[in-house]
Amino acid sequence: MSIAAHQERLMTVIRGPHLSEKAHIAAEKNQVVLKVRTDATKKEIQQAVELLFEVKVEGVQVVNVKGKTKRFQQSKGRRTDWKKAYVKLAEGSSVEEFFGAE
Repeated sequence: MSIAAHQERLMTVIRGPHLSEKAHIAAEKNQVVLKVRTDATKKEIQQAVELLFEVKVEGVQVVNVKGKTKRFQQSKGRRTDWKKAYVKLAEGSSVEEFFGAE
């Protein structure tokens, strides 16, 4: 894979921030919770965060979230599966200005 193609893929790895109570608790421990592509690896997530936010990453933990089964009258459906990444930032690093946190 060429360098340009690799950087283009890194730009699409992060889908957006995941905002929840647990994410706010993780923010106190200098962690950021992100929605990422389902085929992204820990190394790709680390490289993408360092490239996009210009911070140093200490570690990445990922969780595969299964989609919920939903029902509307007689029809059943299912939400899509997705992946969540807990990114531990180095001491002194912050990405709050990108997510609008106070």
